Amino acid sequence: MNRQAMTDRIATGQGFIAALDQSGGSTPKALRGYGVDDSEWSDDEAMFAQIHKMRARVITSPCFGSGKVIGAILFERTMDGEVDGLSTGDALKARGIVPFIKVDEGLADEADGVQLMKPMVKLPALLEKSVAAGMFGTKMRSVIKAANPAGIAAVVAQQFEVGAQIIAAGLMPIIEPEYDITSADRAEGEAILLAEITKHLDALPEGQQVMLKLSIPATAGLYTPLTHHPKVLRVVALSGGFSTDDACSRLAQNPGMIASFSRGLLQDLRKDQTDAEFNTVLGKAIEQIASASV
Repeated sequence: MNRQAMTDRIATGQGFIAALDQSGGSTPKALRGYGVDDSEWSDDEAMFAQIHKMRARVITSPCFGSGKVIGAILFERTMDGEVDGLSTGDALKARGIVPFIKVDEGLADEADGVQLMKPMVKLPALLEKSVAAGMFGTKMRSVIKAANPAGIAAVVAQQFEVGAQIIAAGLMPIIEPEYDITSADRAEGEAILLAEITKHLDALPEGQQVMLKLSIPATAGLYTPLTHHPKVLRVVALSGGFSTDDACSRLAQNPGMIASFSRGLLQDLRKDQTDAEFNTVLGKAIEQIASASV
């Protein structure tokens, strides 16, 4: 797929974006969920080798290339690896799946009810590397924990500031200001978030677009206007800790949003499953998430 084909696939494809981007801090938990005990790896290299095996098994599953997964978000080490003798990005594109890369370097300490992204000192080099590896876009995550207008404004401003660098490098940024689903004031804060995002979208230069990755809102349909905004290529939803069933049920109430799930996609996969069992379980999750993304 060339860039225009990837743009069209993301803009109009029927399906969802798989999040396969667990990184350092979240990898041990992801491996335990998959059935890999901590004793099965001794250092970071062995740990990342284990998670790459899991991701390669997902990517090469026949159901993953069924057409219902239109994109996949990768961790840098996954991008650097190979699947079926191809670079991971090329292996995805061979299956009609558009590759993205996670570029943030983690979260700063909480202030004003939010966690901004840490300074992204490696970003220029990573963007250059990602373009060379054939990535289509990027993803970066901040977290909002309270309806604090100053904090929410800071999160969105930072996301769009870094997004401008990503656009300049020739990549499509996924702006991800995650709203903590356990926050008691989420409905109020998400209304503030919508206004801040809209303000920055309206200020984008002509011809530029971004993608948005947002928590499934407390008020169903809140983000529907963003799905029609000319500066937005696609709006995707994170599962945010909801189970697959709950996330899919909530997503189905939000027209125009499609899924970009990690836990919701992978939660029932296990290392000791036979290939037939693995493919059946993954296929069921893909069907369910794709149906909720219509």
